[in-house]
Amino acid sequence: MHTIERRGRGASGPQGGAYGAAAECADIEAVRAATGARFVFGHSFGGFLTLEAALAGSAFERIARYEPGVSIDGSIPIGWADPCRRQLDAGKPAEAFLTFVQGINPETSGKAPRWLLRLILPLAIKKPERLQKHALLPAAIREHAEIAARDNTFAEYGRLTQPVLLMAGKEVESTGAGRAAPRLHDVLPASELTLFPKLDHFGPEKDPAGIATALTTFFLNSGRQVR
Repeated sequence: MHTIERRGRGASGPQGGAYGAAAECADIEAVRAATGARFVFGHSFGGFLTLEAALAGSAFERIARYEPGVSIDGSIPIGWADPCRRQLDAGKPAEAFLTFVQGINPETSGKAPRWLLRLILPLAIKKPERLQKHALLPAAIREHAEIAARDNTFAEYGRLTQPVLLMAGKEVESTGAGRAAPRLHDVLPASELTLFPKLDHFGPEKDPAGIATALTTFFLNSGRQVR
């Protein structure tokens, strides 16, 4: 198994001036070609990239993604990006993170008063993780812009012929990321949809064993027919 540390994350270098989904897909293809990997799994933005890489010609035999970050009917908003960037430039990363949290989930956290989120976030996310998220905000802005620019182009993924496993958590009807999985299931000609009613958008982090079991079943039962 190989894990990609995408541009701007982990030990990888910065995103670079020519950053875009095409560059990320080239990275995925380079890893596939170097390792001979036959299967790929992506979560959130990573799920979006696995679709884009397959559409660009990466020869994965089977593809799986959990709540892929695909924008459908504006489900991945971008209006928060400019104020978030201004707050980062003003040296206010905590405020920028609040703007991000409210902006990307208008149907859930976006409805919470800002003063309440200021109280909740330090309790819900430990300081080292919060600081890491603050540092990743510039990358997150560019990533979400890539998704938003492809709003309502998801029908293009109907050209994919590989078997695809789509997964979603308990917010399958209440968030844009959750709703993307069943909408893609309607479009992809060889897909199956698996729901995890006890997990949220961060299911792969909170229950890696459960997600791994679903992936193992899907990837290793290559003889099984998928719709």
